[in-house]
Amino acid sequence: MNPAHCAPLGLYIHWPYCARICPYCDFNVYKAKGADSAALVDALLADMARWRQMTGPRPLASIHFGGGTPSLMAPRDIARVLEMADRLWGLEAQAELGLEANPAERVRLGDIVSAGINRLSVGVQSLDDAALARLGRDHDARAGLEALDIARSLVARVSADLIYAREGQSLEEWEAELSTILALGLDHVSAYQLTIEDGTAFARQVKRGTLVPPPEDLAADMFCLTQELTQAAGLEAYEISNHARGRDHHSRHNRLYWTGADWIGIGPGAHGRIGSHSGGGRIAHAAPLRPADYIAGSQQPIIAAPERLSALEEAQERVLMGLRITEGLDRTQLFALTGRDVEMSAANGFSADGLVELHPARVRLTRAGKLFADRIANELAPES
Repeated sequence: MNPAHCAPLGLYIHWPYCARICPYCDFNVYKAKGADSAALVDALLADMARWRQMTGPRPLASIHFGGGTPSLMAPRDIARVLEMADRLWGLEAQAELGLEANPAERVRLGDIVSAGINRLSVGVQSLDDAALARLGRDHDARAGLEALDIARSLVARVSADLIYAREGQSLEEWEAELSTILALGLDHVSAYQLTIEDGTAFARQVKRGTLVPPPEDLAADMFCLTQELTQAAGLEAYEISNHARGRDHHSRHNRLYWTGADWIGIGPGAHGRIGSHSGGGRIAHAAPLRPADYIAGSQQPIIAAPERLSALEEAQERVLMGLRITEGLDRTQLFALTGRDVEMSAANGFSADGLVELHPARVRLTRAGKLFADRIANELAPES
């Protein structure tokens, strides 16, 4: 059997619509109108069928609905996507079928789970009502906690998503919010530091001086506090922003990204990477951004010519993603697949500074190094 047919494969479904656009979001999202929802679902299904021709018979390890706000999808459409995926590829016995849920749609979670979802990531974001309003969210703290309660009554695998280092937030306020969430006994928490992304409403506010991000040292203190509190609650920091109660509760889909496994991206603006275990270079694909263009493209009989990554490009991606996980980057695998290693002069320097642990077969960030993860990853990525 072709080794590629035994390798893990994930499926990402991008639902681009939101009830409102959050001012910090730089994803490919659009305000929901609903007029083309049926056409978009048909396009998703057609795109999946075309990708099956590219991948061959590989059972799916995970399916993840992201966005956008996929909890706005009609449950019957979620079921159609899951059923089509099962028909085309089949599902591994323990396949993770995840969806990102907005607390505003909490009353729909039962129907969403009945459609086949077995993992819910609940976008709580904050337990401060004023902060939620500033973040542009359409729910309050009570709704966030209710959504978690409902989700936990429906599925065994639930994650709470939180945002910290917000404007005006103190270390004590973050400690109180995170402690409240951890006291619930969840098996997974994602805590993301707010970053100001170009092109967002927050970026324009920073430029005008109407939004002032917290000082870098305060954000670093919040990151360190997050590690301490989650560890004390029995959650391991298995990735920069993700904490779980043992490996069984890791996000299996996200691990595909971080470990350089293969995944198919379906939906407007979705990205995919396949072919890393076969010859000819890894295939990189990005779908058209605008829903109308994506729907029109789905009528074509074959996928537009995908890009093949060079060995250098693949190596750079693997370094940038692999250093995010606590176990670090597998240097042996990196060299076997790309003929490249990390930039050793930078690696030795960071090792001497106590920012990375450097081993013959692996390199990983130390706790101190995680504070500089992006800079370290960029400098360790091979240049040629």
